[in-house]
Amino acid sequence: MMLIADILLAAGAIGAGFYCLVLSRRLTRFNDLENGMGGAVAMLSVQVDDLKRALEQAKATAAEASANLEDTTERAEETARRLELAMASSHDVPHGRSAPDGRERQVRRRRRGGAEGAVGEAA
Repeated sequence: MMLIADILLAAGAIGAGFYCLVLSRRLTRFNDLENGMGGAVAMLSVQVDDLKRALEQAKATAAEASANLEDTTERAEETARRLELAMASSHDVPHGRSAPDGRERQVRRRRRGGAEGAVGEAA
């Protein structure tokens, strides 16, 4: 009976050793840096670093564009204020300018080519 128990115990130990050997090989292939999960984890780590850099660049570009947009908006608002002031002050100017004898005054301007001609009546 002892002999049978020793044989079964030795067979169990050999089976456990074989299972550990197979498991060790699978784990080595799983953690392989080129083909296994280790390579995938390494590749994902590199991609995460690249994405972090790209995100930082995008944030910097967005901040710069936002500052540029704010500056442009401020200039546009200032120009709109000036235009409103110019339009308000243009209401004070009389529209019909006429000569002392009652005729409409004509404004003549030189053209770039040097020829003179009546461009139109003054508003």
